[in-house]
Amino acid sequence: MDEFENRDRERATGAAAAERLPAGWVLYDAACGVCSRWVPFWAPTLRKYRFETAPLQAAWVKERLGISEAELLQDFRLLLADGRELRGAEAYRHIMRRIPWAFPAYLVVSAPGLRVVFDWAYRRFARNRLVLSRACGLPPAIRKPAC
Repeated sequence: MDEFENRDRERATGAAAAERLPAGWVLYDAACGVCSRWVPFWAPTLRKYRFETAPLQAAWVKERLGISEAELLQDFRLLLADGRELRGAEAYRHIMRRIPWAFPAYLVVSAPGLRVVFDWAYRRFARNRLVLSRACGLPPAIRKPAC
């Protein structure tokens, strides 16, 4: 085998390995009943587009982000492979942009006037997700410890 064949094989192996690595991690609040149902339901679709899922309460997430638990649990988060972190509505837009059939939704929620509406709706949901979960009878994947 000559030097060029070896280099081509290394490039192909490296590209294949990169294709298997996640593009990012979708991080959700496992103490939220809606989130605990919604994210695992979409996990196979997310995986197809190289996004993995994990609860915000996972030890590695707390360690990686290095923020208080109160701040950590405020938002749905997307931790990208390059180290960037997106939160809330911006994380949803990033995911929609990368899933071909969701791209039209991305265009709608990114339009100037509708972007503000989508951001407002996300914030409203995020602030009330635990109440909504209880009202809908959706138990969380994990229970919050009693104070």
